[in-house]
Amino acid sequence: MKIAYLGIDLLHCALDAALAEGCEVLRLFSCETDNVTEFNTAVLSSARDRGIPATLAPITKRDLAQLAAQGCQLLLCGGYYHKAPVTDRFPMVNIHPAPLPRFRGAWPMPHMLLQGEAEGGVVLHKMARDFDAGDILLDASFPLSPADTLADYMAKTEAAVPGLVSRLIRELPRLLAAARPQVEGTYWPCPTEADWTVTPEMPVETADRVLRAFYGYECVYRSGNRRFELIGGRALPGAESPFPVRGGAILAKSVRELEPYV
Repeated sequence: MKIAYLGIDLLHCALDAALAEGCEVLRLFSCETDNVTEFNTAVLSSARDRGIPATLAPITKRDLAQLAAQGCQLLLCGGYYHKAPVTDRFPMVNIHPAPLPRFRGAWPMPHMLLQGEAEGGVVLHKMARDFDAGDILLDASFPLSPADTLADYMAKTEAAVPGLVSRLIRELPRLLAAARPQVEGTYWPCPTEADWTVTPEMPVETADRVLRAFYGYECVYRSGNRRFELIGGRALPGAESPFPVRGGAILAKSVRELEPYV
């Protein structure tokens, strides 16, 4: 099957699964990343090693027309920063790492962890003009524990994605024919700095919930007018560190002082 792929390393396993199914990737579209908390190195390396044309420029209607002329049979999206135009000349399928239609949005997983959801999921759905609103082709769910971090969530996602992508490739005509329209859902806006900020006044349990929800990404510790970026942090009862919270303290893998809070 001739396909195009959109994505960064977040769901690189989807690209690997498509290649394992024998797909010919006509073109790979990725994005500029910081390569600190989000990466594009693995997908670009795969493209380079296999001679797949790759670009960091946003995909356009012209690109879709060119892909159609090359005989593209599927566009697969696995984590992409830009809103892609939609065509009806070949199927376009997005991998959404959260249950739909309850958790639409570019980054709903932290919201799920902040509010203690007991179940996560992955959905493969047709791309539509409205974000995350297209018909559902395949989905899978997995349990979440109260101690799970965002990294744990994504590990469970990555375990589910290859099998779903393999089924998509093998059963595409049947799945398209049986696609399920979504009912009305909830769109979650991207979290802001207020969501990933912890302070000394926070109980250790609350601080750790925030740190778990954004684990692997930047969190902010704010004390007075001083601000610190913490990556890979957890708040532990009874611990001691330069970042105290009520009943404990934060230990982090990476710490950087930021401009003072105004």
